[in-house]
Amino acid sequence: MKIALIGDSLTEGRPGVSFAHILQQKYEKIIFQNLGKPGETVKSLNKRLNETKIEETYDLTFLWIGVNDVFSKLLKVQAQPVVKNNEEFNDCYKILLKSVLNFSKQVVVVSPALVGENPRNATNNTLQELTTIIQTIAGKHSNVSFLNMQSVFLNKLGKVKSADYIGTSVLKMMVETLFYKSHSKIDNLSTKRGLHLTLDGVHLNSKGALIVADEYSSIIDIYLKKFVGGDDVANK
Repeated sequence: MKIALIGDSLTEGRPGVSFAHILQQKYEKIIFQNLGKPGETVKSLNKRLNETKIEETYDLTFLWIGVNDVFSKLLKVQAQPVVKNNEEFNDCYKILLKSVLNFSKQVVVVSPALVGENPRNATNNTLQELTTIIQTIAGKHSNVSFLNMQSVFLNKLGKVKSADYIGTSVLKMMVETLFYKSHSKIDNLSTKRGLHLTLDGVHLNSKGALIVADEYSSIIDIYLKKFVGGDDVANK
């Protein structure tokens, strides 16, 4: 069984803790292809998939993209082009999903999770609008399902009090990518900043990565039972 993980730095697993590594350790017999790339936006991912033709066919693909179309607007340096408004996001996402369906039997589209751990901040309100767009697009395809990752994270944060910290320094992110690799160092820095699920308001600490891995696992397990006929290929 082959699973593609498509997205940005959250999928690649840097900076912060990689949920993809957790999945690979859990499902030893499943082949995971990590196609995450730092800074990726809906526009840049569209371009990447058009320029890099994927020859393989995946049994299941997770598409997790969109947070940088909001987050990168807070940064002084924007490495990738971002959409101007929700209408453009809708149009780009439809094209992107069509490309992904060309090499995927089943697709799970995942909503952006957080930009800051304050559920009521302006950036998370904007992400909610993108979440609604993604869910609507997913509902038009019989082989596409929707995972509301923002709802999952906000439900967890509703039980704690987090700081308003959002890391917007590109240089600091580069330093943290290079020097904060162990889970303990990442979690300690997260705690110092008053955060619970992320390193910097966006990228995952060990708790956040485990939450994502658990959500993905729930869908993988359903797929195994429905389409594969058992858990033997997962070697869990």
